[in-house]
Amino acid sequence: MKDTKVIKTALVLPPDTNSHRTLFGGKLLSYIDDTASIAALKLCRKPVVTASIDSVDFIQPIREGDAVTLEAMVTWTGHTSMEVLVKITTEDLMTGKKVLAALSFLTFVALDEDGKPTPVPKVVPETETEKWLNSAGEQRAKYRKMRRTQSKELIEFFNEND
Repeated sequence: MKDTKVIKTALVLPPDTNSHRTLFGGKLLSYIDDTASIAALKLCRKPVVTASIDSVDFIQPIREGDAVTLEAMVTWTGHTSMEVLVKITTEDLMTGKKVLAALSFLTFVALDEDGKPTPVPKVVPETETEKWLNSAGEQRAKYRKMRRTQSKELIEFFNEND
């Protein structure tokens, strides 16, 4: 798992913020997807696509002038899919105070040269934290499959009724 770790840090500048002078949620989502995709690519060394982004709860504001750091790592693998955890930390650069601002899990699917899903290597957890994250991965994947089925049903409903 450690070989898939990716760290990205960015300074939050005025064009990245909303009227509250905090980081746009969409900007953070872009950072999350970008960082997580690199972690997935490091594992499988094949093209990947984002299959889902679990909820992102913005627990702490990320303010203009702060540094935002994203740490991504593949935490679990299925046959062709990979779960990536992204931890988002904000740092007040004047005081050095760091706060965990948000967490997100994403799912990526590896693709072969024809754009079809292809098998991915298994990740090997080593630390206690990695083992804990990995052991709960299959349960999170089952929940995502159930949520995906519900999303498909909603789309079908709207396609028939719009």
